[in-house]
This record gives sequence, structure tokens and C-alpha cells, in this order.
Amino acid sequence: MLLFKILIIKNKPKMALENLISIVFTEAELNTLDTALTSIEQVIKAKAVNLTPDERRQYGSIAEQNKLVVNKAKEYMEQKPEHIPNVLDKDEFDRDYSARLQLESRFNRIMTIAEMFSDTKVLLDHDNFFGAMTYYRYIKFLSNENEPGTTSIYQDMQQFFKKSKKSSGGEDTSSEPTDE
Repeated sequence: MLLFKILIIKNKPKMALENLISIVFTEAELNTLDTALTSIEQVIKAKAVNLTPDERRQYGSIAEQNKLVVNKAKEYMEQKPEHIPNVLDKDEFDRDYSARLQLESRFNRIMTIAEMFSDTKVLLDHDNFFGAMTYYRYIKFLSNENEPGTTSIYQDMQQFFKKSKKSSGGEDTSSEPTDE
């Protein structure tokens, strides 16, 4: 019966796992991406700052409502320059305002691209993980059936799973990693 069971499993028709995404990047496409990223890095490197976590908390970011305050103040400063306080460097304010607008539109584009990368990677990771788990479970089954050459693979892969105590029946109750 055991031999029959192994033969059925080994010779069963392949049923595809649910593959959520299937993409391939050409070398030319990867080079285009890398060149574009390098160009962005080269331009921004000399102008960007790197805040510490404390500085990021200290300065935060202005909410949409506060952007309206900035826009309205700029509008009034343009209309009534005589009301600009002497302590405010209007030229620097204008440079900061202009640079913020220039960066914001590009930042939004980069964030959209980052989300596309992230969503695509999530599906690729999901496909890979569930393919690997299918492989692991099959190797575990074959190892338990004493299929030659599978025990060492199973033992090597088993290191990635949490060990728990043997059940009262002496069964291995090791858990499997999760994709969380």
C-alpha cells in the first residue's frame, strides 16, 4: 500500500498552485530602472538632508490645513510686501516655497512608484512563500515515507520552523513559519 501511495503522488498530474503574479524583467528594463534611480540619487544627494528620528518627530510634516496657511501667507506677502516682518527673509521663504512645490510633485510620483514596487513585491513574495511551503510539505511527506534523499533536505529546512514539545502521541508538532 505504501509503495502504491508513493507512486500515485509521484506520478500525479501537476496541479498549479494559484500564482498571483508572473512577471519577468529584461536586462534592458533593469538597466533603465537602475540608471533612472542613479540619476535621481545623484541630483538629490547634494540637496537632501537626513533627519534623525528625534528631528523627524521635532519637525514633523505640515498637514494639508497648514499648507493652506502657508499658501495664503505667501499670497498676502506678494500682495502686501510692506507688511512682511523685518525678521522674515522673504527671498529665503520664496526659495523654500518653490523647492517644496518642486519636490512635492516629484515625491508624490516616487511614492506612487514605490507603492507599485511594494504591491508587486508583496505578490511575488506570497507566490514564492507558498511555493516554498508546498515544496517543504512535500519533502516532509516524502521523508516520512522514507523516500531516499529527502531526509537531509527535510532536516535542513526544518530549522526554519519553531519547535514545540512532542504531543502525547509522540508526534512532531513543529509549527510552520507564517507569511506575516
